[in-house]
Amino acid sequence: MKTSIQITVIVALLIGCMAAVTWAESATKEEVVAKCQAAAQMVQEKGVEMAAQAIGDKQGPFVWKDTYVFLMDLDGKMIAHPIKPELTERDNLVQVKDTDGKPLFVEFIQVAGNRGTGWVDYMWPKPGQEDPVAKSSYIYRVSGTPYFVGAGIYK
Repeated sequence: MKTSIQITVIVALLIGCMAAVTWAESATKEEVVAKCQAAAQMVQEKGVEMAAQAIGDKQGPFVWKDTYVFLMDLDGKMIAHPIKPELTERDNLVQVKDTDGKPLFVEFIQVAGNRGTGWVDYMWPKPGQEDPVAKSSYIYRVSGTPYFVGAGIYK
């Protein structure tokens, strides 16, 4: 009896620890906004080429927890993407839709071009996974340039 209680307590503690670790691994909206602002500042201060190298680096400062920053231009060209660098090989992504048929990159461009900042909801796989899940990305226009950065939180 005493052994089963000890095992139950240990299992409960392990589950609690795993839940805390999982929660700690999720990016917050505040972190996403701060990372986008830092990436935009890098584009302005160091130029798009140097910023693209840093943003596109999977081990770099713009990949953290369960998310990352990406860099695009207003024509729909992905300039840097640390998780799916193959997206940078396309001329533009305006025809790409999520699994619900939403033209997410068109919405990114509209937000960046019209308002300068904002959130866009869509479906996208988490890094290392294939099945899309609900995601909300913060889009942040790099002032005075044809570029914007984005980063998201998974719901």
